Amino acid sequence: MRRIISTSIVLSPLLVVALSCGEALALQTHGGSEGTVVHQLAHVQYLGALGYLIWDVRRSGFTDRGWGYLQWFCWLMILWNALAFIGHLAQMALPERAVAASAGYLSSELLAPITMGRWVYYLTALDHLLITPALFFLFVAMRSFYHSQNAAGKGEN
Repeated sequence: MRRIISTSIVLSPLLVVALSCGEALALQTHGGSEGTVVHQLAHVQYLGALGYLIWDVRRSGFTDRGWGYLQWFCWLMILWNALAFIGHLAQMALPERAVAASAGYLSSELLAPITMGRWVYYLTALDHLLITPALFFLFVAMRSFYHSQNAAGKGEN
């Protein structure tokens, strides 16, 4: 009972703040290209970090199933980063009036004529087809690590 009361004391102010929030106005655009450059460099850095993680896991000789799932996650995320990088370049190359978003961002339409650049932009916008399975493999890897640690902990008792 005491734990329920202390939890509600902590969560009540958070609930009040969450329910009373207005617009976040969190999107800030920049006139120059510095945001795009930093974002693209972040894709390259993340790709390199994932490559290093794969190399380190293989070098260390980890053989549990979870490590295999983690490597699948890394490979898919490397592909996703490469796809996102190309997609951002394709988006920058699009003419200003190539995409219509009359009903908001989530209902954007790619306008005709469909050129090779617009086709590349469209295909790279399907990046969720890579990132969703990647996150699934991360989940399965973490679950596998948890179960192997849990089994090891029970074996010590």
